[in-house]
Amino acid sequence: MKMGENSVSITDESVIRLVKQLVDHYHTNISNRFIRPVLLQVQFDDMLWHQIESLTERFDQLGYQGHYIEDLYRQISALAKFIEAVRREVAPILRYRIGNNFTDKTDKVLRDMAIHNFSSNLQVFAELIYELYTKLVEIDTAAAKGKTPVYKQFTELDDIKEKLLNPGNMEQGTG
Repeated sequence: MKMGENSVSITDESVIRLVKQLVDHYHTNISNRFIRPVLLQVQFDDMLWHQIESLTERFDQLGYQGHYIEDLYRQISALAKFIEAVRREVAPILRYRIGNNFTDKTDKVLRDMAIHNFSSNLQVFAELIYELYTKLVEIDTAAAKGKTPVYKQFTELDDIKEKLLNPGNMEQGTG
């Protein structure tokens, strides 16, 4: 989809703070040094990783120059697909996939904490993504001024609430 006449550049402070919170949570609790190697084993297409990295690795640009709402919707969609796949493919087997080759007692404790809290941290991450989505829809709808808001052009967002806030498809096995 190309940037259309409805394109909205997001510079809203609450969105920027929320993105920062989301990114910090991702790096600290989802893609940390213990879990990242397991995440990298999940088969995602390059475009999905690119969308995730666009938000999680280059979020500083958002504060300086804003970000097109279309890009944020694409990134949210990619993160929702990521959440679904991680719930299905990583969470149930995380304990068995993380190596046990830590000699430092502190590393063992941190690894165990990362494993034990992964499912709840993943749910918090999903909730942050959904909060970002709802904030963007609010801004998008207000900016549309009677026209069709941009989010309605993204059919993959139609069931975003179900994808993000329904952890029922996450197997137990991380705790």
